[in-house]
Amino acid sequence: MQSCLAGGTAFFSTNIDSSSFVMRLVDSGSADFELTEATIAQLQDGMKQGRFTARSIAEMYLGRIAGIDKQGPKINSIIELNPDALSIADKLDEERKAKGPRGPMHGIPVLLKDNIDTADRMMTTAGSLALEGSYALQDAFIARRLREAGAVILGKTNLSEWANFRSTHSTSGWSGRGGLTRNPYSLDRNPCGSSSGSGASIASNLCAVAIGTETDGSVVCPASTTGIVGIKPTVGLVSRAGIIPIAHSQDTAGPMARTVSDAAILLSALTGIDPRDAATQKSRGRIQTDYTRFLDPNGLKGMRIGIARKYFGYSDKVDKLIDDAIDVLKRSGAIIIDPVGLEAPKAYEATELEVLLYEFKADLNKYLAGLAPNIRVRSMKDVIEFNEKNRQREMPFFGQELMIQSQAKGPLSSPAYRKALQNNLLKSRTEGIDAVVIKHRLDAIVAPTGGPAWTTDLINGDHFTGSSSTPAAVAGYPAITVPAGFINGLPIGISFFGAAWTEPKLIKAAYAYEQATKHRRPPEFPDRIE
Repeated sequence: MQSCLAGGTAFFSTNIDSSSFVMRLVDSGSADFELTEATIAQLQDGMKQGRFTARSIAEMYLGRIAGIDKQGPKINSIIELNPDALSIADKLDEERKAKGPRGPMHGIPVLLKDNIDTADRMMTTAGSLALEGSYALQDAFIARRLREAGAVILGKTNLSEWANFRSTHSTSGWSGRGGLTRNPYSLDRNPCGSSSGSGASIASNLCAVAIGTETDGSVVCPASTTGIVGIKPTVGLVSRAGIIPIAHSQDTAGPMARTVSDAAILLSALTGIDPRDAATQKSRGRIQTDYTRFLDPNGLKGMRIGIARKYFGYSDKVDKLIDDAIDVLKRSGAIIIDPVGLEAPKAYEATELEVLLYEFKADLNKYLAGLAPNIRVRSMKDVIEFNEKNRQREMPFFGQELMIQSQAKGPLSSPAYRKALQNNLLKSRTEGIDAVVIKHRLDAIVAPTGGPAWTTDLINGDHFTGSSSTPAAVAGYPAITVPAGFINGLPIGISFFGAAWTEPKLIKAAYAYEQATKHRRPPEFPDRIE
């Protein structure tokens, strides 16, 4: 596994004055880490009772990162730490004493994916060496919202470079700047992309919660393969301003957490109307200020749940696990409609890629043009040229075919782009999720999130074992994945997805299922599954 890091810098900056505290280096399999599986509510109660402070919580997680992520078993999920994290925590502790907490996120450490701008001493690079030295001129909207909520931005997570939209043969979890992130449930297996570092870090108890981003599968897939909860919101519920883009018709940021409750708290902190992202105007009147209102352990009673059988069949073991989950839904009072006719996305697979290629060029060029003047790359063309000149470091395992295809596309006024986008919306929305929801009067649709984590293969690239992320992704509709159990020690997730702006229903269903099953368990970091 050393060779996989030879292609990247594996940059890891702390710059934190470690003399001010004793780093609590924890053995990888240790059960005595004080914050193992700690929830936001438990951390808040600890601070209220005086057992913890924002600083002591941050210190404990920093020690855990040093011991687990960077020394052994070396998950390599964190690309950079915030050198100001402890001073921020100190100020929040002082504020708590003087005024009380701002809310449930006050003093809670959060990790952000390294494609989210933070106007501080951390870089934002999407894992690319081309953006080394890129310090954002202003916070992403969601970073600002987190600061306003009192969160401590602890650091940034590694990711699949350029959010996994560089090569047709990429390895998820690898970036030129960060190297390879490993799955904590089996170190030889893949954490899935592109929010691989966010998933692996939260699964490994390296922080309280994290933010991922998704264009198609990049929140729900890593959440599923690392045994945590991931919410992909409706496009427009969470601003994308200040996030390195792929495609504005599908991109969104979303919470990643160990529990549905924590994910709901985090989602509540992220939403808001943002003048820098026109899509958020559509969320006016639909935003909930507190998504924890929908955490009802009896929430499945009377809900109409459709089963998307077209997303079964790629693994007998996965099918059995999800059929067991469906039995839980029934016993919890849900009305099951099985199957519903949501077709697999053959009708828009090609046009989805076409839209992403067009929008990637337009959206990335706009982002790069707004960077600080010292940044060497100002366009996708510049990035492609940089990668070619630095091939040994940037492309030791896979190339940049998708970037080259994207660069060849014309403007967003092109008839081919408009036709492809129209087809996507027709097939995924009108004739897809909307049609099924209306026909069966559904509250949610259920399917396996994906298969077990595959063995990482830097030579041949990823080999996914099924996925149900595409309908909600292309439609721009919400989806939530929750742990559904394990296959040979590898986590499997179940997805709840539905019509636009139905996050409250999905959270209610996901929470009730989680409380009825409680499949979540922390990893033990084996080298491999025997």
